[in-house]
Amino acid sequence: MTESSAHSDPTTYDLWPAPYASGAVDATVTVPGSKSVTNRGLVLAALAAEPGWLRRPLRSRDTLLMAEALRTLGVKIEEGVGPDGTGEAWRIIPAGLRGPATVDVGNAGTVMRFLPPVAALADGPVHFDGDARSHERPLHGVIDALRVLGARIDDDGRGALPMTVHGGGALDGGPVEIDASSSSQFVSALLLSAPRFNQGVEVRHVGAKLPSLPHIRMTVDMLRVVGAQVDEPETGGEPNVWRVSPSALLGRDLVVEPDLSNAQPFLAAALVTGGRVTVPDWPARTTQPGDALREIFTEMGGSCELTDAGLTFTGTGRIHGIDVDLSEVGELTPGIAAVAALADSPSTLRGVAHLRLHETDRLAALTKEINELGGDVTETEDGLHIRPRPLHGGVFHTYHDHRMATAGAIIGLAVEGVEIENVATTAKTLPDFPRMWTEMLGV
Repeated sequence: MTESSAHSDPTTYDLWPAPYASGAVDATVTVPGSKSVTNRGLVLAALAAEPGWLRRPLRSRDTLLMAEALRTLGVKIEEGVGPDGTGEAWRIIPAGLRGPATVDVGNAGTVMRFLPPVAALADGPVHFDGDARSHERPLHGVIDALRVLGARIDDDGRGALPMTVHGGGALDGGPVEIDASSSSQFVSALLLSAPRFNQGVEVRHVGAKLPSLPHIRMTVDMLRVVGAQVDEPETGGEPNVWRVSPSALLGRDLVVEPDLSNAQPFLAAALVTGGRVTVPDWPARTTQPGDALREIFTEMGGSCELTDAGLTFTGTGRIHGIDVDLSEVGELTPGIAAVAALADSPSTLRGVAHLRLHETDRLAALTKEINELGGDVTETEDGLHIRPRPLHGGVFHTYHDHRMATAGAIIGLAVEGVEIENVATTAKTLPDFPRMWTEMLGV
């Protein structure tokens, strides 16, 4: 584990008794908006040539950090109701990007990676810093690429935060090669700002297999919605190459989908308890990685039905092990590992070596915490092997990682006496998780 682990953290956190499910869950859970869509939407609206709307945005630590960072660069973001007078919406009014400014990224990968290219377009220096863990997360792909594209960046050779981007008001752009095997966000970061580069951009990934491809597809789809021209592998382009032409971006009225990855613990509750959970407004078509839960959790023993009312997932009371490549949907790994620890047969989760570089080393954290509850989890080169064992209560540490906290809550449904350390870390992407969880259970 890194020095950001819970055991080396001098802060003392309250322990949250994870509710034990005495019977089958039967609930409808309205999941807040997608963090990934909200933060991409904020960046694109800030770079547009005209004002735009972002409806049903997620209000969480990561998205509020993004909004505040854009405000420090001169963008006006008004929080209120939509143009039709209904529903929460943010009005984003672009302005000339300016420095000097200081951006607090917290521990948000989208903020620390998506905003340096924006800062390169600003007029003046922009300093980036964040939580201690943010200094350990890889940023070299963005830093090195921006230098090739014409930006001046001071990072003292770390390839990580803290750093200063010396914005010159514009950026040449053009072709660049990067190794994005540690984070697909390196690619998305360059694509999002590329329409504003003088020559656009041609991003060529060189290196091991790209993780989390659905997030790059999400970036491409959202760029096209605001009028950008994008050539990508998915539409017949060259493999591992994305090209964005220079152009003005349109201000749009964008509705944010529910965060399907944040729906994971609630669907898992149906699977674990043999109950039923409905998530309203589940999209029929989406680029969100969380949509893969329909197939994965069905293979693990449940069934689902997608209707106009949303997605209804039903468990049978039995959980089966799974052998699955999660390289495209790595963020789902903690929740799947929690369910797998309660299954009736072993599981192998593959393709997620990059999770060692997320909010914490998720593979080490999951192994340690599940095993301390009596489990039998071993790390592999690129994932986890999980052999179900009878589990017992104990403290489940989160390492400041929201998905570790929800994984612990899933286990707590079936294991009495599980206590989650620092459940408040879920506010990173899912505000009010403890209340939503207890209401789902009727507690």
